[in-house]
Amino acid sequence: MTGTGTQPLQTPAPPPTGGRLVLLDVLRGAAVLGTLMTNVWIFTAPGAEWGVLRSGTAEASFGSFPEAAESVFTLLANGKFLSLLTILFGVGLAVQYDAAARRGQPWPGRYRWRALFLLCEGTLHFVLVFAWDVLMGYAVTALLVAWLLTRSERARRRVMWWGAGAHLAVMGLLTAALVLSGTEGGGTVPPEIVDLYAHGSYPEQVAFRLQNAVALRLEPVLTFFLLVSLFLLGVRLYRAGAFGADGAGRRLRSRMLAWGLGLGLPLNVAAALGGPDLFLLSRYAAAPLLAVGYIGLIGALVDRVRRPGPLMTGLACVGRTALSAYVLQNVLCVFAAYGIGLGLAERLGGTGRPWWVMGLWAGVCLVLTAGSALWLRRFSAGPLEALQKRVLRR
Repeated sequence: MTGTGTQPLQTPAPPPTGGRLVLLDVLRGAAVLGTLMTNVWIFTAPGAEWGVLRSGTAEASFGSFPEAAESVFTLLANGKFLSLLTILFGVGLAVQYDAAARRGQPWPGRYRWRALFLLCEGTLHFVLVFAWDVLMGYAVTALLVAWLLTRSERARRRVMWWGAGAHLAVMGLLTAALVLSGTEGGGTVPPEIVDLYAHGSYPEQVAFRLQNAVALRLEPVLTFFLLVSLFLLGVRLYRAGAFGADGAGRRLRSRMLAWGLGLGLPLNVAAALGGPDLFLLSRYAAAPLLAVGYIGLIGALVDRVRRPGPLMTGLACVGRTALSAYVLQNVLCVFAAYGIGLGLAERLGGTGRPWWVMGLWAGVCLVLTAGSALWLRRFSAGPLEALQKRVLRR
């Protein structure tokens, strides 16, 4: 079936298991809550969004138990769950393509409107809530990958590997520039920026994000090749049956666990111990390998669960409301950390750090898991997911 500006679809092979793949929901839930493991340090840092961009990240330290706890917490999260979320977005794109094919609908067809809606959501999220939004970059990448789904498997494989190679080249060059420049951990955060997030009004913070939008939106630009590559990796894994409950899916996840953790963990440890100059390699080069291992690890744990408990059920509910949960967790952290809310970032400061920051993360995770489960008892989708469906139904 064809249409104006669309490509004919090939009817895909059915997934290895019928119905909804529970593992995908659990992985999405883990990815959403895992991204907060990194972002919570941004919300609570002096100068928040701009402060981390200006001063860089703290060097891994094991001089004391609190420093070691923060370093391990950061090592396990930084870039890993973002990569996992990106892979899963590619999986979702493949699922939607297959659904359109089964219904005989053209592709990309109406998916362009879905991507445009996501871009609008991401733009509002960036302006009104959090400068380190991922939705805008995902929306743009999705448009390209949606078109690539109409190409051959060989073409997609080439683009995936070319994208990975180009990304590693860019990260390598930028890292070399940082090392040769001799800078140590970035610059200092201007006092007026610290005061903006500690005492400034909400309109002032929104205005600041708009005035510095180019600098604050550099991440999706610099990592565009990585986004394309991970999207296509998600498509490839889904088509290979990596998320199915059958024996083939379990064997593939076992290999992902072995290779992802076997290569990714030592590389991430080495990059973290290498200091702030290796931040780009840690977050954007080594982290995706460990994300693959996380899929295998979470999959192995889910395979061994005979009766879902509160944790697995909560993660699955967050995964089913992933878009709403992602936005809400950032709203809650803004209210908790910034001066327009509880102002914990200034009131607590270095007192009890890192424990209160970890506690904030755990508290928000508890709210999201319990809240999403209660919401889904009454509604079939999250609030933003339902809004998206209603708008795109026209």
